[in-house]
Amino acid sequence: MQTGWRAPTRIAFRFCVVYFGLFCLLLPQILFALLGALGPWIVGPAQPWFVFVTDLVTGWAGRTFFGVDAVLHADSGAGDQTAVWVLAFCILIVAAVTTVVWTAFDRRTAHPRLLAWFTLFVRLCLGGQMLGYGVGKLVPSQMPGPTLTQLLQPFGDLSPASVLWLQVGSSPPYEMALGAVEVLAGLLLFVPRTAVLGAVVSLASMANVFLMNMTFDIPEKLLSSHLILLALFLLAPYFWRLVKVFVLNRAAEPLTQPPLFADARKNRVAVWLQVALGLWIAVSGGYSRWEIWSEQDGPGSPKSALYGIWDVRDFSLDGQPVPPLTTDENRWQRVVFDDPEAATYQRMNGELVPARADLRPDGQLELAAVPEQPGAESPPPFATLRASRTGPDRLSLSGKLRDRAVVITLERVDPNSFTLRSRGFNWVQDYPYFR
Repeated sequence: MQTGWRAPTRIAFRFCVVYFGLFCLLLPQILFALLGALGPWIVGPAQPWFVFVTDLVTGWAGRTFFGVDAVLHADSGAGDQTAVWVLAFCILIVAAVTTVVWTAFDRRTAHPRLLAWFTLFVRLCLGGQMLGYGVGKLVPSQMPGPTLTQLLQPFGDLSPASVLWLQVGSSPPYEMALGAVEVLAGLLLFVPRTAVLGAVVSLASMANVFLMNMTFDIPEKLLSSHLILLALFLLAPYFWRLVKVFVLNRAAEPLTQPPLFADARKNRVAVWLQVALGLWIAVSGGYSRWEIWSEQDGPGSPKSALYGIWDVRDFSLDGQPVPPLTTDENRWQRVVFDDPEAATYQRMNGELVPARADLRPDGQLELAAVPEQPGAESPPPFATLRASRTGPDRLSLSGKLRDRAVVITLERVDPNSFTLRSRGFNWVQDYPYFR
């Protein structure tokens, strides 16, 4: 016999179905995570259409209610864009109105079958996100360590987001430990018997993530807060049983997930399909992240043939030596080569200027300014130089710099001379080491 729910429970459940359902369906990264390695093949072609449809809604709502043009910047990757906040506002209004209409016309006192299927939907969405973010840290590619240029950047010039990213990326074991917790939570959510434990671990993990997003200004506050709410939704039916065990130290009835089908065999098949989906997301996502890490961030990632931080020892323009004065606008203090197609030169006042680099096998080097807009065409080179090694740690650049003859003599800096890279781990410390 079906047990009726109290009116507040029915209303809250109906609101959650509409709000969380639309939020998970309309936020691309949530469904993207469930596709695993197939994501780029499916989401990529569909994204322009998705952006077009959502822009129609958020654009109108943004102009009407907030006086802003809320269009999604597909090239951004930030989850706290104006368009996403306006989309959440629209979903909130739709959920509230739908809940009122649903409650007015639906006289049922409970929704056990809908609860079972929607719980499954929420578990998969939350589990996919936990696995997606987890493998990105377990294979330490989400937060890479500091680049050579970032080693030169003054701490006070870093944004709070960069401080957090570099702090985590500077310790791969710590980043991997954070990822392992998220992966564990995600895998537990894909197994019905352990789903409640997975929701508990997800809640604790995402509470930490949300706190970091709020205190370091990471643009994923909206998503992380909603992942907390999804975990709370999964735990709500078991609240008093969890209180009995963890607070009152009393016995409680077993935790069980609501069955999807009346037939036991169908439920067993559904369990195995959920487990298979979780493994697919974890393995395929891990493989994709491993490829990214190997190609871009790991020890085997491609480096410039001139890789290193180079101190300028001598600098001459038009045949005249330029003294190392901090007020000089033409002289360089350092040059950094890291990625094969990028370089950074440091002015005498300490300013770090990124540039696009084209180094040919014959040693011809062209430097061009980085376009202000991503994907824009590069401007003409401002420097055409010939690079030649004059020793193991000596480099000479000669040619034209802004149409003036230039000769630059450089000396390589040992990256391990930076304390951040050389300090390492110490079991015994008689005094704390702050520097």
